[in-house]
Amino acid sequence: MSEAAAMHSAVSSEESPLTPENWGKLGMWIFLAGDAMSFGGLIVVYGLLRYASSNWPVPSQVLGINLTAFMTFLLICSSVTMVLSLSAIQKDDMRGFKKFLLLTILGGIVFLGCQAYEWTHLITERLPEVGISFTNHLFGSTFFVLTGFHGLHVTGGVIYNACVLIACLRGRYQAKHVEIAGLYWHFVDLVWILIFTFVYLL
Repeated sequence: MSEAAAMHSAVSSEESPLTPENWGKLGMWIFLAGDAMSFGGLIVVYGLLRYASSNWPVPSQVLGINLTAFMTFLLICSSVTMVLSLSAIQKDDMRGFKKFLLLTILGGIVFLGCQAYEWTHLITERLPEVGISFTNHLFGSTFFVLTGFHGLHVTGGVIYNACVLIACLRGRYQAKHVEIAGLYWHFVDLVWILIFTFVYLL
């Protein structure tokens, strides 16, 4: 091979960063970009309806802020354990990887349990006390659609992480697969922080 051909080959390889190993990460980023628009649309609609309403309830008087603050803290901690699980598998520390990814999955399950309790309490007790239902106020509809859509994502993340854990322990997945799962989990956590801020606090 001539010197010119060798230089052209080197330049071509540098200009083509997309390798088969990167397709999974690219696919996840594309999915998250579309999902971000879905959540963004729901949050914007919630904000517009709230702004246009003359009798929108004060969140702190209806919602359980303390419980939701704990749920937010739980998801933030689960993001930390997700990072630690990736770091462990990159170091071939399968014991640490298993421990931290199990903690991530457990955090998601506890979060869903708290959300189920919150929904039950709101539907059966709190909302009827203040005269709010799905049929007579947009607050109930928008709240349950927005938090429920996020809850579905957390459920998907728990199942996804569980599948990744099993596959890695069987030697079928590698650190790059854990990194892709981590992108999804961090996105879910970030979205919840936005929901907690706009729906519960403001």
